[in-house]
Amino acid sequence: MQHTIPVDQLTPQGRAMVRAIESCVHCGLCLAACPTYRVLGEEMDSPRGRIVLMKLALEGDLGLEQTLPFVDRCLGCLGCVTACPSGVAYGDLVSHFRAHAEERRSRPLVDRAQRWLVRETLPAASRFRTAARLGSLSRPISSLLPPGIRTMLDLLPDHLPAALSLPEIVAAEGTRRARVAFVAGCVQQAMAPQINWATLRVLARNGVEVVLPQGQGCCGALMLHTGEVDRARDQALHNLRVFPTDVDAIVTNAAGCGSAMREYPGLFEGYPFAAEAKTFARLAMDVSVFLEDLGVIEPPPLPRPVKIAYHDACHLAHAQKVTEAPRNLLRHIPHLTLMDLAESDLCCGSAGTYNLEQPEIAATLGQRKAENILRAGSHAVAAGNIGCIVQIRNHLERLGMQMPVFHTIEILDLAYEGGLALASLPPLAAPGVG
Repeated sequence: MQHTIPVDQLTPQGRAMVRAIESCVHCGLCLAACPTYRVLGEEMDSPRGRIVLMKLALEGDLGLEQTLPFVDRCLGCLGCVTACPSGVAYGDLVSHFRAHAEERRSRPLVDRAQRWLVRETLPAASRFRTAARLGSLSRPISSLLPPGIRTMLDLLPDHLPAALSLPEIVAAEGTRRARVAFVAGCVQQAMAPQINWATLRVLARNGVEVVLPQGQGCCGALMLHTGEVDRARDQALHNLRVFPTDVDAIVTNAAGCGSAMREYPGLFEGYPFAAEAKTFARLAMDVSVFLEDLGVIEPPPLPRPVKIAYHDACHLAHAQKVTEAPRNLLRHIPHLTLMDLAESDLCCGSAGTYNLEQPEIAATLGQRKAENILRAGSHAVAAGNIGCIVQIRNHLERLGMQMPVFHTIEILDLAYEGGLALASLPPLAAPGVG
């Protein structure tokens, strides 16, 4: 890569882009792991192709307007990172490039309005709840709205659950084995508050005291992955100040949040609070990893055998390299059989706000995921991220199936409660769909 200034004078983020570009040997092993390449079949819609385009744009040999359509279609799923034998830090490259481009691009008014709506509502549960209610009233005229807004309305449930305030602290049951701080998340609090309550119950049952910092905010994932890096840093800084670090872990049950928090060191490299960011990232972990390390208490046997398919959320499997811990939690449940899922680690198309910005590709991937789940022949499906849960449920319903979609921790919680809800699941989906 040619540079207009010496490498040692580049920002840390600029040096990260240089390292990622120079480490790619263009072997092509990323192609099969890339969802957009598998859907579109175009070299420029693959990680290898995008790296070439970003390199040319950064060197001034190609205009941003020619590069951005292909970079915008990247899900940021990081499946290519798992497949890459050269260790290319593609996630760093695409995040920093998007931040670089966002300062220079001109977006149409509709795009700016949609991004404003996402930025102002999704990171705050109360505002999201209000926006969701207003959105439900707009459904009769949804055909007149932009595609991204229509998709947003389609993903909303008919009725949001009642708002449930979370306590400041949850005591451990029995002997205290650990003490953690808990990340409550944003959209999940409004769309699926039962996931957080299931997490708190499971942690308490396993002897974990849980602290819920009041005033905690968005982890910054949405802003970080859409190029608004300064806003992401502000959101992260707020949490650095709010969360205690005298705990055994900072636990999250959302793959996207966990991935973003582990990126804090790169976000703050060269900025104040870099040391605090490293400490926070070291403590941050998915609840499945924490429980696996702690040693989970085995629940009682289920009343009857149940088959569960597990979907790998991208920001667990690829960004955090967490694949076995969630599966092991499910394997701890007697009479539960974990079913193999074809293309388990291929993105479902949710990817943060991707299904709003690229609805056609997202829908293709969502249908592909739903069909693979139905072929597995399970009673239900488990996943570790709210975006995946909403996307999968939506596409199963489009195929005429009302299969339950749980967070992994919900299944463990139901097992602890006796497993009656799992035992009453409907008959197996018929394999051989499509």
